[in-house]
Amino acid sequence: MRTPISYFLIVSGLLFSIGTIGVLVRRNALVIFMSVELQLNAVNLSLVAFSRMHNDLNGQVLAFFSMVVAAAEVVVGLAIIVTVFRARRTASVDDANVLRG
Repeated sequence: MRTPISYFLIVSGLLFSIGTIGVLVRRNALVIFMSVELQLNAVNLSLVAFSRMHNDLNGQVLAFFSMVVAAAEVVVGLAIIVTVFRARRTASVDDANVLRG
């Protein structure tokens, strides 16, 4: 017996909503960064669920490439956050103008 796709889509929608609220409400750069990653994982869950429903691997391959891009994003994003934190001793996005040249 297979789990209905609606369960996966409900969980994915909830995860995406939590991520969106985190991006819009919070001011800490690390929390915003984690919220964006939560949104990406929600999209990946939907891709894999639809891929499973249609018995096709294209959605799973796209989710894999999305995870690879997200890993590269983590490296660059954390480097920027650490640079801002070293300059200002805070991870608030309101102080992000410190990197202007």
